[in-house]
Amino acid sequence: MAADGSRAAILDAAAACFMARGYAASSIDDVARSLGSTKGRIYHHYPSKGDLFADVFRTGMAMNYAAIEPARRLAGTAVEQWRHMATIHTRQMIVTRSYQRVVWEGVELYLRGATTPEQREEFARLMQVRNDYGAIFRQVIVAARQAGAMRFDDPGITEQLMFVSLNSPLFWYTPRPGETKDDIEAIVAQVVHFTARGLGVGEGNL
Repeated sequence: MAADGSRAAILDAAAACFMARGYAASSIDDVARSLGSTKGRIYHHYPSKGDLFADVFRTGMAMNYAAIEPARRLAGTAVEQWRHMATIHTRQMIVTRSYQRVVWEGVELYLRGATTPEQREEFARLMQVRNDYGAIFRQVIVAARQAGAMRFDDPGITEQLMFVSLNSPLFWYTPRPGETKDDIEAIVAQVVHFTARGLGVGEGNL
């Protein structure tokens, strides 16, 4: 379900705050200030900071699912499908970076056990959404390996290493003055090419 205008603005502001300060150091006051509004506007939609953070996480993953869906329906080989999906995913790490940083932090919080019992139940559901997303990619790379277009050993380990590479712009990318869409696409292409080599994609498929 699409967010209404007010809720979408809150999510955008919250994602930016959480990316800049981290979950623990951010507050509803920070989000309200960035919106130029009162806390009441936020509490109308979210009873707590934890609920707001979880919805930013959920929205970030929904953005990713929606973005790759067209690529999943494209005709072609498994390695071609992977390249389309990987390109879209990497672009997401740049153009929706604040949301994706929240997803990353949410995973870290869950794995460290740094959540309340109530939050942990919700975060477990969010982790399943993220794991299901990863399984889509795993299915494609396994099909590509079966077709002889990729070479790797354990699919589970390979999936994790693949996402380390594709997600890497979250940690080193920063917008540059005068940067164009073509500049971003060049970055995306380099990340995908590097990842493809790590998956054992042959020269003929690069």
